[in-house]
Amino acid sequence: MSVWDSMVGQDNAVDLLKRVVASQDQARDDMTQSWLFCGPPGSGRSNLAKAFAAALISPDHGLGDEPTSQTRQVLAGSHPDVTYLATERVTIGIKEVRRLIMASEQMPSTAPWRVIVIEDVDRMMERTTNVLLKEIEEPAEHTVWILCAPSAQDVLPTIRSRTRIVSLAVPTDKAVADFLQTSMGTERHLAARAARLAQGHIGVAKLYASDPQVLKERDDLVVGLLDMHRASQAILLGVRMADQAQEQAKRYAEKQVAADEADFRRINGLKPGDPVPRQILGAYHELIGKDELRRRTIRRSRDVLDRDLNTIASVYRDVCVIQNGAEAQVGLVNLENRAAITELSVRLSRQGAIERIRQIGVARRRIEGNGSQLLDLEAMMCDLLV
Repeated sequence: MSVWDSMVGQDNAVDLLKRVVASQDQARDDMTQSWLFCGPPGSGRSNLAKAFAAALISPDHGLGDEPTSQTRQVLAGSHPDVTYLATERVTIGIKEVRRLIMASEQMPSTAPWRVIVIEDVDRMMERTTNVLLKEIEEPAEHTVWILCAPSAQDVLPTIRSRTRIVSLAVPTDKAVADFLQTSMGTERHLAARAARLAQGHIGVAKLYASDPQVLKERDDLVVGLLDMHRASQAILLGVRMADQAQEQAKRYAEKQVAADEADFRRINGLKPGDPVPRQILGAYHELIGKDELRRRTIRRSRDVLDRDLNTIASVYRDVCVIQNGAEAQVGLVNLENRAAITELSVRLSRQGAIERIRQIGVARRRIEGNGSQLLDLEAMMCDLLV
């Protein structure tokens, strides 16, 4: 299977990158070395970056029916000439970027290129981005930089203007459903429903298709929103959202920390339960200590709430669709709740539906700004009352 086959609904971007990889054999000097991959959350921009890195590194340009050893290493994150920077923290630190710059100056050990991939470059503070600027403008002749962000507008103009931008599309529901069926063996009806509810977000679609509890919590949130008529109900729904976000985030963070600990012990030749030598104890605590668990939980809880806010916004999106008679053209996201959403569309004015979508955006920004999640959610739910 080609390294590109895992990309869902991104034919134009894939065709472009295939041509770029093929043309480097004839005109290496013309190769663009600074890239910015832009796409909404879940569109697969990080996966596309890995596929591009694998195609640049592998002798078969990632087109073979069977993956080469180089391709497998790149996709596993273990190739010595491909460096990834992904963070579970709120922002990417300046020390991390400086380490990348040092790596970018080194000659590749086995491959034609040294490839540096930065996921979520929009999480960099301006001071950190300025450290990266010179390397993006004048990369080492053997280095390719691939930056990923939700949109070009999320990146400082100084970086944006020095990169070649590749924009990803939102995958269609059919493309996502087909992917779930072929890659995960998901039953057809569940795959179609998960794709519709995820609204083009591949990661969320996979989550809905594989985790019945998360899917149930989404259904309960929509029902709770549509049944919400009093301030007490709004506050209780906000509390439930905050509690479930913390529970999901903690489960995820603990799972990731356990996996990192297992990798750390394997790399350092330690068996489970073996004491960690004092010489590497600092690195051990930095990787899986309480502070790291807390940071990951905070980051993940924001991701869970972001997904919940998208769910709530989808209800008012469906209201707007019904109010404007556009259901036949664009369909409903929350098809199972059509009757209740139709009733809400009668009680709400068109301006009222749009105003509630705006209020959800305000709550999202407040949560991202390190406000009190619980207070922000309670205030938003009260504002949504009809």
